[in-house]
Amino acid sequence: MQTSNYLCAGSLAAALAAGTATHARAETAQLRIAQQFGIAYLPLIVASQNGLIEEEAKALGIAPPKIEWLRLSGAASMNEALISGSLDFATAGIAPMILTWDKTRSTAKIIGVAALGSMANILTTNNPNVKTLADFTEKDRIALPSVKVGFQPIVLQMAADKAFGKYDKLDDLTVSMPHPDAAAQLLSGRSEITAHFTSPPFSQQELASGKVHQVLNSYDVLGGPHTFNVVYATTKFVNDNPKTIQAFVRGLDRANDWIKANPKDAAALYIKAENSKLAPELIESIIRDKDVNFTTAPEGAQKFADFEAKLGLIKQAPASWRDLFWSGLGEKPGS
Repeated sequence: MQTSNYLCAGSLAAALAAGTATHARAETAQLRIAQQFGIAYLPLIVASQNGLIEEEAKALGIAPPKIEWLRLSGAASMNEALISGSLDFATAGIAPMILTWDKTRSTAKIIGVAALGSMANILTTNNPNVKTLADFTEKDRIALPSVKVGFQPIVLQMAADKAFGKYDKLDDLTVSMPHPDAAAQLLSGRSEITAHFTSPPFSQQELASGKVHQVLNSYDVLGGPHTFNVVYATTKFVNDNPKTIQAFVRGLDRANDWIKANPKDAAALYIKAENSKLAPELIESIIRDKDVNFTTAPEGAQKFADFEAKLGLIKQAPASWRDLFWSGLGEKPGS
């Protein structure tokens, strides 16, 4: 009888252990990913259209999550959705992600998952009198996706800090507006919008029109190439779903390889997915541009963090760019 009790206890312990192991292996059944506008999000588009994340999930031995692709504009709306639990992966510029990383250290604990690539952003204007930042007046309005907390406003502050010694000198001229709307208003010439700090393909579209000219290039401000957008999540989601994170990054890596090997097809895919009226040749030229690099490895992240710490926008700069991202990216040649 005693032996029987031991057997029963042993069986129960084994069952509980098996149940615990099964529970430990269980990962999210859904994945809600939000992106913004522009060719910087091409890796996500390719991964979505080709089912690359789902394929990588299967290869890692987990059930592919049901992916919901959402569209939001600006870092502020992304952060609100992510922190409220309405999103699993948010996307925004590297600079606003660092702000959110710092502000949520004791709450949601935001962490970067992957970079989406490096590309220059251009400040354009239809005002012939504006050649440099010093030429903007109170009559001008600079459109960008999200004032103060977005990528473009942070870079604008970095440029203003260099030019005037006052980082927020131009903040009052900025207006929140999605890139497509801002481009349309700037090119119409019938709006209060006289400038637009934007990314490819909108910057190329505007410059090709002959109606605007360049005032500033973000690579010049940073002293070289830098990550533009990143994907980020809460630390809890990352820790609870390690294989899902791995599958996601692997899927992006495959998407990046495909883009580089098939720029013409990638341009066609972008135009179809975005219902864009831009010429395929223009999109292909952007993909082939030597200053555009689709990669999950962060570039120049530490420069943004150091600037934000210098101005007190974050309490403390990270010791390394690796502190800002999921540990799996640490093996990549980032900066």
